[in-house]
Amino acid sequence: MGELDLETDLVEEFPWEWREAFLALNPAGELPVLKTATGTVVSGAYAISEFLADEQAAEETPREDIPLFPGNPAQRAEVRRLVDWFHGKMNREVTRELLAEKVYSRMRPDVPQAPDAGVIRAIRANLHYHMSYISHLADQHGWLASDDLSFADMAAAAHLSCADYLGEVPWDDYPAVRTWYSRIKSRKSFRPILTDRLPGVAPPLIYTDLDF
Repeated sequence: MGELDLETDLVEEFPWEWREAFLALNPAGELPVLKTATGTVVSGAYAISEFLADEQAAEETPREDIPLFPGNPAQRAEVRRLVDWFHGKMNREVTRELLAEKVYSRMRPDVPQAPDAGVIRAIRANLHYHMSYISHLADQHGWLASDDLSFADMAAAAHLSCADYLGEVPWDDYPAVRTWYSRIKSRKSFRPILTDRLPGVAPPLIYTDLDF
């Protein structure tokens, strides 16, 4: 939405509270959820990205914004495959568990607050696997899905940003990923992300450094 210059009012939601008003928007009880000014409700990062892409394509006056799903049908299919990889596989194997261990446990009185060392080791091993894959993709194209920036890059960067905030990304082992991510960090969509902070959890110094 930042890349498309769409104004957004962010609302904090703790999905584990299972609020009735939130469940009325998304019965799955999961984030993110987009509610438009016209009252349309779209749930899930992938569905939201497709909705925004369709809205962008339907505009009568073309804008200079990047297309979220650029290229021909085969290239757009590759973008969708990678979006599913990062929001599905990488989320399950890295981001979701890392946030549960290091962030959400601080917010929930019903779970142990100390991270499980065994879980953290498994997350780090999984992260190396995904970093290797991102490195392979970046070496092939410059961007991940093709020669053009796409929603696949934003999806991957969003998950890496979470791990980077918590000091878990082994950047020195993956120079190609570092170069690619540095380009992403310079995008207008990432500026508000880099300035956002979690209460009681400070990111490493390199988190906001564009030339790290």
